[in-house]
Amino acid sequence: MHPVQLTILGAGSWGTALAALACRQADTLLWARDPAVAHSIQQDHHNPRYLPGIALPDALQATHDWAAALAHLRQGPADAIRLVVLGVPMAGLADVCLRLSQDLPQASVDPVHLLWTCKGISPDTRQWPHQIIDGALPQRPWLQAGVLSGPSFAREVAQGLPVALTLASTEVETGLAAQAAFHGRQARIYTTHDVIGVEVGGALKNVMAIACGISDGLQLGTNARAALITRGLAEIQRLGVALGGRAETFMGLTGLGDLVLTATGDLSRNRQVGLALGQGKSLHAILADGMTAEGVRCAQAALALSQDHGLDLPIIEAVCQVLFDGVSPRHAVASLLARDARAE
Repeated sequence: MHPVQLTILGAGSWGTALAALACRQADTLLWARDPAVAHSIQQDHHNPRYLPGIALPDALQATHDWAAALAHLRQGPADAIRLVVLGVPMAGLADVCLRLSQDLPQASVDPVHLLWTCKGISPDTRQWPHQIIDGALPQRPWLQAGVLSGPSFAREVAQGLPVALTLASTEVETGLAAQAAFHGRQARIYTTHDVIGVEVGGALKNVMAIACGISDGLQLGTNARAALITRGLAEIQRLGVALGGRAETFMGLTGLGDLVLTATGDLSRNRQVGLALGQGKSLHAILADGMTAEGVRCAQAALALSQDHGLDLPIIEAVCQVLFDGVSPRHAVASLLARDARAE
């Protein structure tokens, strides 16, 4: 196995958790936009802003120096695997890609593997993460890219609990690079070529988690939650296949697995937003409390994409009505129940 030279850009909860996972088997440097966060990780082995109360490995190194973070990729043995992970949320992806486009060379002797971890759709352009990356970093054939996704709460990964993830890339070597960096006793890394399917599953499960949270906030019971998860998965698959994804992808970790975790887990921000809505709080009040969720940002884009393809996605439509059209959660649920009977 070749050694791995790994730079992770973004020291939020997930970027930090991935760095903590990888540093046991890869030479890992974590870049933080905030110098205080970098200092806390480097000196105190904690990230109190994003992962309070969790001790990070002593081997994990962090920096606020962007140039040092990129230079780290070119250090280490000559035969090392060079890997950079964009551990930033969807809202920060374009900015980081712009910085990379300015600082990465147009030509390189050694390949560099680029992974992204964000889950969502750009609300302004309706672009998926791979489209943003392709647009910002064109004409670099030595840069091989893929998406790392799956059912994973950052806090549990940082605590050393088991996790299974999927790496989607058209390049076989990129899957092998991800496995070299992350696969081990704590984590299993599976591979697929279905980038579109993995991105759709990761984005839309957040919208469905809001729907399940609304149902639970209204105290509609576990039967209703199970129905929403099942029919929600059908909607995710419907849109994913229309966009070019493979149907079987949505039965795996980045479809069913991620949906079940996010729709039922108490650490899910999207579920928490739905719970608050179901309990009568307004979206404005929820966001004012500092709670953010990717499902809110991508719900309207997902609905617009479904309309572009002539698809009927009633759960996503109901979530959008609650979030943006002033429809009460109880009325939205009643409208779903009042739909005409049909074959499954």
